[in-house]
Amino acid sequence: MKFTFVTLFPNLIEPYFQDSILKRAIDSNFIDYEFYNPRDYTTNKHLKVDKQMISGGAGMLMTPQPLFDCLDEIKSKNEDAYIIFPLAAAKPFNQNDAKRLAKKKNIVFVCGRYEGIDERVIEKYANEVFSIGEYILTGGELASTVMADAISRNVEGVLGNADSLVMESYENNLLEAPSFTKPENFQNLSVVKEFLKGNHSKISDLKNGLSICKTRYFRPGLVTNKKTK
Repeated sequence: MKFTFVTLFPNLIEPYFQDSILKRAIDSNFIDYEFYNPRDYTTNKHLKVDKQMISGGAGMLMTPQPLFDCLDEIKSKNEDAYIIFPLAAAKPFNQNDAKRLAKKKNIVFVCGRYEGIDERVIEKYANEVFSIGEYILTGGELASTVMADAISRNVEGVLGNADSLVMESYENNLLEAPSFTKPENFQNLSVVKEFLKGNHSKISDLKNGLSICKTRYFRPGLVTNKKTK
């Protein structure tokens, strides 16, 4: 799996891949990443990549020409390029999307800046568009990194132990049950006693019940399966 980031600010993204799980995944060739800067493709003599919006309003938009030329080059080099635009006006990104996209060979994230991207770029090149939440960011870099992280975890080999993916939040439309470590009592706060008794069937049932309670409290709007009825 290769991630391609189209961004004016690669330094906002690259450090995230330099430590921990994602660095080990890169070192083991499970994932890779690269950057393309639209400013390298602009024909503007001042290297500008933005202009005022035709309809008026505050702020500037990224213009089509640099992004058209940049994305054309990416597609010419890799026929597997799957282009995603992080946008506020888009469908929510979720765990099922992360699992599905982990099967792609090359995901291209196009990171907007200023007031966004000329809509013609999105219409011509987007395979999908996603929002990571109901709020506005200053650019698409953070949203792209969030999605790349979520996708990477579902690429085979990245986590080492595939079982790590089994009992996580949003599997079966449930939030993950509480987890604990030793000591059993810390500052008068105790572990759920049933977790200590070794009866795996009862522990599984208890965790499922706690997961249902947590989901109903924090995310009542989640589509639930039969276990929650």
